[in-house]
Amino acid sequence: MNLADITAVILTKNEERRLARTLEALPKGMPAFVLDAESSDATQRIAQAHGARLLVRAWTDFVEARRFALAQITTAWAFAVDADEVFDERLRTALADAPTDVEGYLVRRDTSFAGQPIRMWSGERLLRCFRVDAVRVEAFPTTGGDAALHERYVCAGSVGELAGCLQHDSYADRDEYRRKFSRYTEIEARGLPPSFSRLARESSLVAWRLVKFAFVRGELLDGPRGWYVMWWSALYPVVVAWRAWRG
Repeated sequence: MNLADITAVILTKNEERRLARTLEALPKGMPAFVLDAESSDATQRIAQAHGARLLVRAWTDFVEARRFALAQITTAWAFAVDADEVFDERLRTALADAPTDVEGYLVRRDTSFAGQPIRMWSGERLLRCFRVDAVRVEAFPTTGGDAALHERYVCAGSVGELAGCLQHDSYADRDEYRRKFSRYTEIEARGLPPSFSRLARESSLVAWRLVKFAFVRGELLDGPRGWYVMWWSALYPVVVAWRAWRG
């Protein structure tokens, strides 16, 4: 695949700590487009210093922002990468060697928490590389409803898979995790009707989720950081349901 025909699409908001690393890890010759939600830090300067095409726009929501960003791409292909994700060497090589006889490619992603890989967040297979005219963006909230969150790309054609991995450094520490947890549960709750029965049902499933995360996904082996993630992941649907019920 000609890397000049693939644009890396990145959404940013105050990502000065991570963005340079993400841009520097892109395959050589691959253009980048940064849609920035009016950052107040050095994000915009970093994007421009690394040769990315920059557009600044007020934030709306995740789904609409991704749709808008795709509409700005002039290359045939796009690669959606977050500002806290980094290409590994195998992925860079695989992308350059990939044939163009499909409409999109799945990419594996491994996520870390405070620098430690997390088993239950590893090996995700996500559609991230695709022909721009062959995908749509849709919301996929964890708990259902119509919140514009946890968006995903859906391809209207054949899909392959690339070797290598995106290294996802999502949370620097527990404070950042708590901030994102609070923000995402609030957004998801706004997409659900108040329902005490939902709250009761989700509460009854906490123990089952903990067992699944601990033993099926191996999170028990990750130590205190993994247990922290496991606990709050099990509670996430409960918090969303509680916030929706509370109104």
